[in-house]
Amino acid sequence: MSGAAVHAQSVSVSSIVEHPALDSIKDGVHKALTDAGYTEAKGLKWQFQTAQGNPAIAAQIARKFVGDKPDVIVAISTPSAQAVVAATKDIPVVYSAVTDPVVAHLVSSMEPSGTNVTGVSDALALEPQIELIKKVVPEAKKVGMVYNPGEANSAVVVKQMKELLPKHGMSLVEATAARTVDVGAAARSLVGKVDVIYTNTDNNVVSAYESLVKVGNDAKVPLIASDTDSVARGAIAALGVNYYDLGVQTGGIVIRILKGEKPGAIASETSSKLELYVNPGAAKRQGVTLNDEFVKTATKIVE
Repeated sequence: MSGAAVHAQSVSVSSIVEHPALDSIKDGVHKALTDAGYTEAKGLKWQFQTAQGNPAIAAQIARKFVGDKPDVIVAISTPSAQAVVAATKDIPVVYSAVTDPVVAHLVSSMEPSGTNVTGVSDALALEPQIELIKKVVPEAKKVGMVYNPGEANSAVVVKQMKELLPKHGMSLVEATAARTVDVGAAARSLVGKVDVIYTNTDNNVVSAYESLVKVGNDAKVPLIASDTDSVARGAIAALGVNYYDLGVQTGGIVIRILKGEKPGAIASETSSKLELYVNPGAAKRQGVTLNDEFVKTATKIVE
C-alpha cells in the first residue's frame, strides 16, 4: 500500500427494501470505498441488511448495527435513516436517498448538524418535474399520485405538488397505498379521474412499479416517474438523480469520516446532476405520442 496504511474499518449499510435505485446506492458506496483503498482484502468489514419494506424490521436492523459498533452506519432511504438515527446518538450515521432530511427529523437543516448525522438527499426541485409532465402530456389537467402516506419523503412531495400544480392550471388527485400490495388497487382507483400519473421516489410504489405499469397500459394512463430506473420498467419518462452516482457521493462522505472528520462538521448534500430517461415503447402502450425534439434531449432512450 502506498501512503498511510488503511487500518481495518467497519461500515454497516441498512436499506428499507431492495429495488434498483436503492441497490445502485449501495453499489456506489461500495465502489467509492474500494477506489479509496477500503476493501475486504485489507480488512474492511462491510455488512448490508434490508428490511424488506418493513419499518419494524428496519428498527431491528438499526439496533443490531448499533450493537456491532461499526465506524459508520450508512442508512439508505427515509424509513431506514429514521430508524438508525433513533437508535444512536454517537455512532456516525450517513443517510442517503432521503428526500427531505429536515422534515424527517434527521438533521435540523442542510448545514453541518453538530450531531452524529450527515448525508446526501435525493430531493428534486418539482418545477422541472411539472415541466416534464407538460412535455409528455401537454393537455394534462389532473395529475394522479399513488403514494404511501407513512413515508415522510412522499408526504412532502404531495404537499408541494398540491401548492405548485394549480399555478400551472393543474390539480392533484391522490391515491394512498400504505403497503406494496395496495399499489395496483390505488392506481386503478385513479382511472377515469386523471390525465397522467406521476410517481415520486416512494419506496412502496417503486417496489411494486409493475402493478402500476399494468394499470397505465391497460387503461391508457401515461406514467411519469422521478426515478430513472422505473423507465425500463414501463414509465414513459423520468427526470431523476443517477442513484449510482448518489451512492458514490455518499461513499465520499463515509470516507471523510473514516479518515477522522466529524459527521456533525459535514454539511448535508444533494445531487446536482439530473438525467432524463425516455421509453418510447411505453408511450405507445399508454396512448401518448412523444415530440421528437423532446426524445432527442434524453440522456438515455430505453427501448
